Amino acid sequence: MKESLNKNLQNPMENIDDWEENLIDRYPDPEEPKKEKEAFRNYVDSERLDTVREFYKINHELQTYDFVCKKETEFLKFDRKEMSIWEAVDFLNTLVDDSDPDIDLDQLQHLLQTSEAIRADGHPDWFVLTGFIHDLGKILCLFGEPQWAVVGDTFPVGCAYSDKIVYPEFFKANPDYTDSRYNTKYGVYSPNCGLDNVKMSWGHDEYLYQIMKDYLPDPALYIIRYHSFYSQHRENDYTHLMNEKDVEMFEWVKAFNPYDLYSKAPVPPNAEELLPYYKDLVSKYLPETLKF
Repeated sequence: MKESLNKNLQNPMENIDDWEENLIDRYPDPEEPKKEKEAFRNYVDSERLDTVREFYKINHELQTYDFVCKKETEFLKFDRKEMSIWEAVDFLNTLVDDSDPDIDLDQLQHLLQTSEAIRADGHPDWFVLTGFIHDLGKILCLFGEPQWAVVGDTFPVGCAYSDKIVYPEFFKANPDYTDSRYNTKYGVYSPNCGLDNVKMSWGHDEYLYQIMKDYLPDPALYIIRYHSFYSQHRENDYTHLMNEKDVEMFEWVKAFNPYDLYSKAPVPPNAEELLPYYKDLVSKYLPETLKF
């Protein structure tokens, strides 16, 4: 019983993709007609909304400045596993969502749907590659990290938490909320210091960025690092920490977001047919193996 309770506190959602489905509920596609309640899962009347809420309760309580520093020390040594991108994708596929009644796609198919939608719109090949790899940092779950330290909306730590972050009321239980070092508008930062100088809550975005930062162009790195930073790229609530480069690069983050959220479809991409293109694309930008 105690073990089961502890697991629930660490991983309240049935699977980590519940968070992304909740994002679509919060940020519906403005170009799509509103669908009837019966057409998709009803989050308002389901337990799923409760589990996402519980997820953010834990996330907001435990994502402190010191916690992020600890995780950077723990994981940015990249001593867990050395893999090719293809081995990493296979590894990630163990996180397939078996509980989703709307769509039955493994992680590879979600990544391909995102990247193929980007490719179909004629974007540069580095943008296509970014769509293909953007969620690989979720491998953290397979290294024993709890859900709340892998997925979820990301936000700066070390300064006051914005009330535009989802479920902001849960930050009141975070030790940093009452710590005078961290609970002011700028906290440990200075005006327009640049996001590269700001620590973000720990998760798959920052982890993958740190792996990829020597290989991809800046717009790709911004997309990977900040695609879950909704309180900025949707709410514009941390502009006071951003410099001119951040503002420019966030146009790419905003351009990527609809492909990530709205490209899912019930017909899976033909991975076998697409594989030669993506193998060439990966080899163009990335080394044969990467350390995770």
